Amino acid sequence: MGNRLSNNTLGELPADVSRPAYDRSRLQTGIVHLGVGAFHRAHQAVYTDAVLNGGDLRWGIVGASLRSAETRDALAPQDGLYTVAARDGAGEQLSVVGSSTGLVVAPEDPEALLTAMTRPEMKIVSLTVTEKGYCHSPSSGDLDETHPDIRHDLASPRAPRSAIGFIVEAIARRRSAGHAPFTLLSCDNLPANGRTLKRAATRFAELRDHDLGRFVAEQIACPSTMVDRIVPATTDADRAAIAERLGLYDAWPIMTEPFSQWVIEDDFPAGRPEWEQAGATFVRDVDAYELMKLRLLNGSHSTLAYLGYLAGHETVAEAIAAPGFGALIQGFMDEEVTPTLPDLPGIDLATYKADLFERFRNPALRHRTWQIAMDGSQKLPQRLLNTIRDRIGSGAPFARLALGVAAWMRYTLGRDEKGAPIDVRDPLAELIRSRTQGHASAADLTTAFLGLEQVFGTDLPSRPEFRASVETGLDLLLREGAAAAVARFRAPYPRLRRN
Repeated sequence: MGNRLSNNTLGELPADVSRPAYDRSRLQTGIVHLGVGAFHRAHQAVYTDAVLNGGDLRWGIVGASLRSAETRDALAPQDGLYTVAARDGAGEQLSVVGSSTGLVVAPEDPEALLTAMTRPEMKIVSLTVTEKGYCHSPSSGDLDETHPDIRHDLASPRAPRSAIGFIVEAIARRRSAGHAPFTLLSCDNLPANGRTLKRAATRFAELRDHDLGRFVAEQIACPSTMVDRIVPATTDADRAAIAERLGLYDAWPIMTEPFSQWVIEDDFPAGRPEWEQAGATFVRDVDAYELMKLRLLNGSHSTLAYLGYLAGHETVAEAIAAPGFGALIQGFMDEEVTPTLPDLPGIDLATYKADLFERFRNPALRHRTWQIAMDGSQKLPQRLLNTIRDRIGSGAPFARLALGVAAWMRYTLGRDEKGAPIDVRDPLAELIRSRTQGHASAADLTTAFLGLEQVFGTDLPSRPEFRASVETGLDLLLREGAAAAVARFRAPYPRLRRN
């Protein structure tokens, strides 16, 4: 294996590899981050590393894994250091990131995480726990009070399992100790993610204690954010390639694209890093930026993922290059999504959409359709269904959006077009399987899926135009397959009819 990346081997890195320009032994810790997955380490940790390189050493990050010890086990022997490889057709730029000051595995030692969150010098608790980590109903935004982790955390508040449980217990302890509240910073792809987090935390606190709920509602700042960077899963081939470049072994490097964006509502009563040094944008209202990204980027990504996987394409780049997919996504963006977006001062939507196509086509970024397809029941409302609601409200067609929804349904049935099993990763996978078992027709399957109120709410299933459009798309996918379905959308606007 050779030498491993660590504080002691930073001096052995090639000259063209960026590395921390600060003394890591002098780092202080001002942030606890819940969910130290690949996205955090390619995004917020990189922005924070730039602040540290600028000389403000107050903002080191203690990272917490809420489920697995895998990240801690990989990075602890490396003193928390890891490589970020920004790749595109022009090549690869490597940077070693040093903003981590520690890693905690919550299930092993919940008290260690709570202690870290309660320290008075902690000013920010940030999160990338994915949509399902908020233990809420995606269709309504309400806390799911029946969620097993929520029920556990209400019964055992000093040994929580959920992000919400840890947050509220830490707030309660800080309040009792007389420490100023921290700021809660969601960095997940959720509509109004700050307000969604505040709503869940406030309700959970109310269920524990009325006064604690009022304290969370009145005293805890939860700025909203919009985050954007494509981060595929790291493979063994990636590890080998990075080791060759570094001359050192890195157990968990991050592969990503050069593009990165972070738009943040500027509401940090306890103070914050000057992330604008690294290119973050601070605004008074994030909503319009977030809507643009969720509907154009994430909506397109999910549609490409389900249809691409079903058509046999392993990566987004392969899918967007396949016949008909580019035309489908172009029409999806231009005709169905763009009319639902508000004006964005300073944003040229035509340029933004053209840049998205270039990012999707990035030949060096092997972003797997299967990876994007995970947790679709949690993603669908904000990526596709809310756009459909707007289209229905304006009396406009939405056939491409409906095909994306139908493709999710077809994918979660668990068999691909050749009959091979699909490894469906979704918190509702078992419920979907039980509801759809024994159904074969598009009509019966559509009825079964639309019974998932936590996904579709009660409004969409009652709309005949929604049911008909999704059923038509699902019927087409079941009879002809994804490639043939995509081919139907080459016309300026398809008028689909079931045969």
